[in-house]
Amino acid sequence: MITKEIVSRIVEPKLEADGAFVVGLTVSADNRIELVVDHFDGVSLDYCIELNRLIESQLDREQEDYELEVSSAGIGQPFVVRKQYLKNIGREVELISPAGRKVRGVLTRVDEETFEVECEEKEAVEGKKRKVLVRKPYTFRYDEVKQVKDIVFFK
Repeated sequence: MITKEIVSRIVEPKLEADGAFVVGLTVSADNRIELVVDHFDGVSLDYCIELNRLIESQLDREQEDYELEVSSAGIGQPFVVRKQYLKNIGREVELISPAGRKVRGVLTRVDEETFEVECEEKEAVEGKKRKVLVRKPYTFRYDEVKQVKDIVFFK
């Protein structure tokens, strides 16, 4: 039976050498293998093909048949692992807060337990008639937010 551990052992040395990382890896009971990878500089189709060929070279279809899908983490998809947060520092993200409210801001800091998003909010400032945009940092724990994803801009 093909397991996640077997597939991990095959791809981890290459991923580490290339600076890439696993976002998701599943192996179903009927041997459907799905590997999702990411890299701080993005992942090309050619790189996914390389990983696909690497896995195929190490597994024997004669011994056990399987279905294999290797892909990159999708743009605008929720973050799954901490390295995705690190990759997106300085970029605009959208998250669903613990209270269920959508929050947009710039991801400014990431550590082991928490991350910080700087949001622009209108606030009343003494001596001003109108509210002024003010940047405010908010800190969240990874396990308390419902989802975080990058915001894609098309120019």
